[in-house]
Amino acid sequence: MPLLPDKVRQQVEEGFKDLKEPVNLKVFTQEFECPTCGENHNLMDEVAKISAKISIEIYDFVADEDEVEAYKIDKIPATVVEGKEDYGIRFYGVPNGYEFTTLIEAIRMVSQGDSMLSPKTRKKLKSLSKPVHIQVLITPTCPYCASAVNMAHRMAVESELITADMIETVEFPYLTNKYNVFAVPKVVINETIEFDGALPESDFLKHVMKAGEQ
Repeated sequence: MPLLPDKVRQQVEEGFKDLKEPVNLKVFTQEFECPTCGENHNLMDEVAKISAKISIEIYDFVADEDEVEAYKIDKIPATVVEGKEDYGIRFYGVPNGYEFTTLIEAIRMVSQGDSMLSPKTRKKLKSLSKPVHIQVLITPTCPYCASAVNMAHRMAVESELITADMIETVEFPYLTNKYNVFAVPKVVINETIEFDGALPESDFLKHVMKAGEQ
């Protein structure tokens, strides 16, 4: 049974009409030990079939050690949205609910190779000299989480030093405990800077740059 209703599929198809460069969805899974990996696999497969510009590759989290190491995948289900290069966009968990829109937006961004950030932000990010790892912890029912995830992914597209993860907290409860998540979205940058909520671009950038300076 398809996961996407016909109406949603039609909306996604319309949104994919302006895709430029090919996009590859790298899905990391191990379905006999991971309760949500099958759903994530099926969802990515359905999305990939909507446009000829989207392809999908499936990797076993245990057997495909080289790919797991190359993309630094440390939990599953995981999906890398890759274009002509790896922009550092990661989805950990199934992007359901409001987060489905962030998956579609990530595909469009990667295909167009455009972060859609302001010129000021783009210039500032060019001064980064150290890697920055952004984790956005979310729930699928949170209406504000998508904005935070999109912002993190945009910055990852803009800078090769930034990796940005969407993390579905229901599927990874140990991270909820680790980062003391009491509200979502919660953003953790380089394990040293944390904040709650979906911040404006300029404020989000300040935290990213501070993490890059430490």
